[in-house]
Amino acid sequence: MVAFFVPRASDDEQAERLYDALAEFAGCEPAAPADRVQAIDFTHDGAQWRAEVGEELRGRRTTQQLRRGELLEHTVELASSSRVLAVYPGSPFTVVTDAQPITGATSEWANPFTAEPDRVTRFDRR
Repeated sequence: MVAFFVPRASDDEQAERLYDALAEFAGCEPAAPADRVQAIDFTHDGAQWRAEVGEELRGRRTTQQLRRGELLEHTVELASSSRVLAVYPGSPFTVVTDAQPITGATSEWANPFTAEPDRVTRFDRR
């Protein structure tokens, strides 16, 4: 398991301040230390995505096609240049990235965006 962190924070105190500030930006409550989320796997527009703190959003879309009586599967890897800064639990979960308006970077994803996770990975509770 990974210990809690926020990208660009130089120490634990700054990570706490950034985590609270990003929650305020996203309009949600910061999670208690034991409930902090490192990553979620979720489905969006028929693709499986992973939002992991410190990493770029990445996904996979698998399609099936019947050709001459044979079922063919085709998988495409998807990526976004948006880097995940924090994931907040809730219903739905809220994901904050480094895209606009936090930085000048453009993204195909809203910032923040919400998702219903299929799988949740929490930070180490220590």
